[in-house]
Amino acid sequence: MYAALREAEPVHWHEKMQSWVLTRYRDCQTVLQNPEVFATDWRRAGESVSEPWLSLQTLDPPDHAPLRSLFMNALRAQDLDAIGEYGEVLVTELLDSLEGKPQFDLMSEVVAPLALATISELMGIDCPEVGTFAAISDAIVRSMDAALAPEAAEPGVETGAELKKQGVAARGRLSEMVESWFIANPRPGLLTHIAGNRGGMDIPDSFIRNTVRVVFQSGYSSIVAGAGNAMLALLENPGAFEAMRDPKLLSSGFDELMRYDASVQGTSRILTEPAVIGDIPLKRGDVVVVLFGAANRDPEKFPRPDELVLDRSPNQHMAFGRGPHTCVGNLFTQVTLQALIRAVLRRPTAMRQAGEPLRQRTATMRYLATLPVSFQTADA
Repeated sequence: MYAALREAEPVHWHEKMQSWVLTRYRDCQTVLQNPEVFATDWRRAGESVSEPWLSLQTLDPPDHAPLRSLFMNALRAQDLDAIGEYGEVLVTELLDSLEGKPQFDLMSEVVAPLALATISELMGIDCPEVGTFAAISDAIVRSMDAALAPEAAEPGVETGAELKKQGVAARGRLSEMVESWFIANPRPGLLTHIAGNRGGMDIPDSFIRNTVRVVFQSGYSSIVAGAGNAMLALLENPGAFEAMRDPKLLSSGFDELMRYDASVQGTSRILTEPAVIGDIPLKRGDVVVVLFGAANRDPEKFPRPDELVLDRSPNQHMAFGRGPHTCVGNLFTQVTLQALIRAVLRRPTAMRQAGEPLRQRTATMRYLATLPVSFQTADA
């Protein structure tokens, strides 16, 4: 579908979303690198935005600069290598506990616990219960697709209004958790660094807590989605898993895995003034949806875009966005995924697929519900 849109209608009007959809790399890059015209903060186009939505993710330059600086400095102060080692040990322990099982679900039994434990370690908090937090995260992720959901009730299908309501409730529960973390005097980590290094920065407390909520949830969901997509890609491409034993490929391969099957498929911007994309005139207040998943497969930018090329260079993918809103947690995602791969490669028997994977019925986030795997040979 992405390829067909890029070829026939790269600037496509999507009636249900009431948005322009962009599939070419160059158009997506133009939008992401020009926040003056293509805003994340919808208030700049005359829209109202409630306070719980105002965070690093929804503010534009120059308003978001102090907040971004605070969080980037806090992330740089963390020992990500130690978190990677912690993740590798955890994966080893989880796989040891699954030893002897003919097959198991990599997503629920390894990836989700790894994602939640490592983001909690980064924050400096006690790890929440996996099932409880996974439900909160899933509700938030599914609410991102409310504009695509049916408006009227259908058997077994939630409406857009229901998804929005569930998403708001889930964000509320997570906000309560974030508030409790600050009160509980967490151990050294991202939260303590933020609390101790605000200095004279004039940043509302609500912006900081909202950003912590966003970073925690997106950190968890990005690991779950990115790790699942990456592991499936490696399992489906013969020799790719073994090739990742090469330290050079472990590094370049991470970027290629993120490009090949991006966990976040897109994001939106609103126009603050008229602009032209391609040969299509857009007006103030129009919304554009930038499809990372399509841009990452654009043959104009990436030769052999549908192939997994672990040593691809250059590889200026958009899996973590581009411009002033580039994801602050991309290095955290990298060390966690590499920890997972290293731990799996240390097993005496190679991992293989043990059944068909099942994808979540989501659009904005592309991730797996289940991925059956085994360390036993097919005829065992």
